[in-house]
Amino acid sequence: MISAFANTLKIPELRDRILFTLAMIVIVRIGSAITLPGVDASVLQMWVKEATENADRGTAALTALLNVFSGGALQNAAIFALGIMPYISASIMMQLLSAVVPRLNKLRREDGGQQKINQYTRYVTIALCLFQGFMLAKTLENPGNNPLLQGLAMEGGAPLVPNPGLGFELTAVVVITAGALFLMWIGEQVTERGIGNGISLIITVNIIAALPAGLVQVWKTYIGGTGEGSQSPMVLVLMVGFLLIVIAGVICITQAQRRVAIQYAKRVVGRKVYGGQSTFLPLKVNYSGVMPIIFAGAILMFPSQIIMWAFGQKYTWAGQAVAMLSPPHWIYYALSGLMIFFFSYFWVATMFQPNQIADDLKRNGGYIPGVRPGKPTAQFLDFTMSRLTFAGAMFLTILFLLPGIVSMWLNVPPMAAQFFGGTSLLILVGVLLDIMRQVETHLLQRHYDGFLRKGKIRGRADRGRAAAGAGSAPTRSTGLLWLYLAMAVIMVLGMCYYIYKTTTG
Repeated sequence: MISAFANTLKIPELRDRILFTLAMIVIVRIGSAITLPGVDASVLQMWVKEATENADRGTAALTALLNVFSGGALQNAAIFALGIMPYISASIMMQLLSAVVPRLNKLRREDGGQQKINQYTRYVTIALCLFQGFMLAKTLENPGNNPLLQGLAMEGGAPLVPNPGLGFELTAVVVITAGALFLMWIGEQVTERGIGNGISLIITVNIIAALPAGLVQVWKTYIGGTGEGSQSPMVLVLMVGFLLIVIAGVICITQAQRRVAIQYAKRVVGRKVYGGQSTFLPLKVNYSGVMPIIFAGAILMFPSQIIMWAFGQKYTWAGQAVAMLSPPHWIYYALSGLMIFFFSYFWVATMFQPNQIADDLKRNGGYIPGVRPGKPTAQFLDFTMSRLTFAGAMFLTILFLLPGIVSMWLNVPPMAAQFFGGTSLLILVGVLLDIMRQVETHLLQRHYDGFLRKGKIRGRADRGRAAAGAGSAPTRSTGLLWLYLAMAVIMVLGMCYYIYKTTTG
């Protein structure tokens, strides 16, 4: 495996893709630290230092939930405060509408129809950015309505927004919308010129950005703590073992699939015989992936944001409603579990079409051994997928509840508990597996070993070596060299500024 990582630098095309991806990651993290114009960054920084230590467990859990996809940009009131979530929400909406609305479904099947749907997705993204940006600007003017900024309005010092009003709101909405669209463009560029899916990679980077702070909290709780909240270091060892078990389980369920055998009948055309092959139809256990968790979280989060924006702290019932729809309240987890089950079956019902698969098999002379072609095949696939979906929904529900269970029973800080399950762990595992598959493909095509030298990976390596052709590596563009130089200069200046602030502050 170590030699595989070393071989990645020997392939010019793969090396350029990796360096380009790293440069885009640096830009994403820089944008998450630049405060919006009109916001007093000094007031925000002073409050952030105190909020981490004084926040209660419920507020910390809600903060970790809302702040996970932005990588700290939302809590920093940065230009990338909305992150990539508006584009993801728009993509999910258009994907579901394409499966439900016949006109969009027909458009998607036509030549150039997917490009048209992508254009509609960008329009919906702009609308969501304008709406959410306006809500965020209003909450920055009145921090008491923002759960991430609770207590900031009561500091008694300088206000977070020195000059509130229409001018600040328009500026903030324009900058936030531009930042979200810029992130969307970066994601598309990484997908085309980098490694992995750009949108998923941006989310992964933002999730990993919270890992150092979570490790610091765990260290204070289990190793360096001396107060009443300190725990035994032995519990930390058990937690590390439990984390490894959870990660292994997530990888197994993510890769697990039911292989339905498919047999194709023989056909004689002239003197040649066609067909007769045996293959399989892979049915994934977790067919819907992380989408049900994202749907459930978005639906439960939206009413809380509306209530906080409209009523704030003026009414007692508003605070109680927000508390019930937020972790660690049991109503939040109960509703989330029900929604995860519902959306798991809903996603499979809209995306998995057993009738179409049965018709395609019948048209091509394929059949499932022991099952008659046509309608019986569709019924068999629907019954099989329903059982697999139940197992996948149970897995997603347990994985979603794990962070709350670990946080309450083992007294783990919510920022660190999110890595024991939920959306964060599932996205991390999926994206890292996808990146490893792409890197391994490049290695095998250039006659290098993959990450593993035994088992199925070795077999794919042999087939890849036999089928791969010798391709010419693209020349390095001058623009990329200047981009890498600019990223290096920015990183050096950032380190110098951090050292200066540390020594003088």
